Amino acid sequence: MRSPAPAYAVSLNEVTIETATAALGDLLVRAQEKVGEVALFIRREGLVEAMALLRDTPGLAYQQLMEIAGVDYPERAERFECVYMLLSLTRNHRIQVRVSTDEDTAVPSITGLWPVAGWLEREVFDLFGVLFAGNVDLRRILTDYGFQGHPLRKDFPLTGYTEVRYSEEAKRVIYEPVKLQQDLRTFDFLSPWEGAAYVLPGDEKAAMGEAKGAQTPASADQVGKVNRAQTPVTEPKGNSASYAAGTTSSGGTGKDAGNDAGEKPAHADVVPSKGQGQSQ
Repeated sequence: MRSPAPAYAVSLNEVTIETATAALGDLLVRAQEKVGEVALFIRREGLVEAMALLRDTPGLAYQQLMEIAGVDYPERAERFECVYMLLSLTRNHRIQVRVSTDEDTAVPSITGLWPVAGWLEREVFDLFGVLFAGNVDLRRILTDYGFQGHPLRKDFPLTGYTEVRYSEEAKRVIYEPVKLQQDLRTFDFLSPWEGAAYVLPGDEKAAMGEAKGAQTPASADQVGKVNRAQTPVTEPKGNSASYAAGTTSSGGTGKDAGNDAGEKPAHADVVPSKGQGQSQ
């Protein structure tokens, strides 16, 4: 599988170091090859001259400035490093040019060689506070107006007492006291299926008894037996003694009203026989 990074000729690293060392002379502090990339450490005051040599010297020909990045090493006397990424289109090769500085010493601007460096130097200034001498438009470019500090410094505080947001009502960025949207909570990362050692909110109902009539995994036969056992038995209208004697508990005869054949209405689909007085 090929690397997702842009492919370039790694085999040119040794030749590049030799050619750059001869071309730069005293401007070069040291050169190193690490993880397949060449890094040239340049003296700060000779940065512009060194960049012009790397661009115009045959055998180097780094025509494009791809990026300028900043690195913060707080333990160093010169805590910042400006890293310039150069690309040679004709040689298909990339190098890094590194320059160190501190908070007060400005790095020479290379906007005269590559105008795109104006925007890139503004980013490094905004995020790290590195000054660039010769940049005529050295303003913040990523943070808002009135922002204090430089966010990518290692000593920049991560928490504070004010927060920044864009107000739709005021149509601008405003500062206001921090408002935490939820309380601080602790998590034990226990699986809810294994069960926690404490009662989770909402689980207190599990300690209650099962409600009457709750569904159970009973079989169809068991449910049928329960239904038959709970079905009330229909008792005769009179007790057995009175029913045998031909009387009801209300004092009437043993026959219920409407039980005689003559009292029942004839159905439409029943044809009476000749013996019932029907004429043909």
